[in-house]
Amino acid sequence: MIRNIATGVQAFTSNAFLVDGERTVLVDTGSNFDAVGRVQAEVDDLDAVIITHTHPDHVGNLEAVKDAFDVEAFGFDTDQPGVDIAIEDGNTVKIGDHDYLALHTPGHKEDHLCFYADSPKILFAGDLIFQNGGFGRTDLEEGDRRVLIESIDSVIDTVDEELAEMHVGHGPSVTTNPYQDVELASQAARMR
Repeated sequence: MIRNIATGVQAFTSNAFLVDGERTVLVDTGSNFDAVGRVQAEVDDLDAVIITHTHPDHVGNLEAVKDAFDVEAFGFDTDQPGVDIAIEDGNTVKIGDHDYLALHTPGHKEDHLCFYADSPKILFAGDLIFQNGGFGRTDLEEGDRRVLIESIDSVIDTVDEELAEMHVGHGPSVTTNPYQDVELASQAARMR
C-alpha cells in the first residue's frame, strides 16, 4: 500500500510516500511537518528511506526520521548530507513488495532519481514529471532544461502505456492514464 503522509500539510513540503510490505520504505521525507508521528500512526517500523533528490522540501525531515527509526537513507549522491548509501542508475531497490529500477534523471537537480516497478507498473517520478504534463523547474541551481528533456525521454523509454500509477513530488498522484502525463511532460518541456 502506498500512502502520502504529507497529505493535508499546510507548509512548504514535498509529498512523502510510505510504502509498506516486505520492506517498509519512506520515499522522500518531506519537510516542515511531523513525519515521524505520521509514519508511526501507520506502521510499527520503517526499514529504509529512499530519496528522489536532496532539495530541502524533500529531505527537511530526513534526520528526524532516520533518528526515530534508526534507518539509513538511500539516494544517488552520498556526498549530499543525510544520504548514507548510493543508488546508481540501473540499480534495483526493494520498495514495499516490489523491485524498482532506479533511473538517474537529472535536469531538475543533478542527484535526481525516479523509480519504476515493471510488475505493478508503478513510477515514483519525484520532481521530474507531474500531473497534466507538468515538469520540474530548471531555473534552480543544477537545473538544465536540455538534460531534463533527456531524463523525461529515458522514463518514456522505460515505462509503457500500461503504466498504472505515477507518484509525484508535488500535487496528486496520477492513477488514470499516467503514461499520457509523461508524454505531455516531454512535449511541454520542449515548448517552454
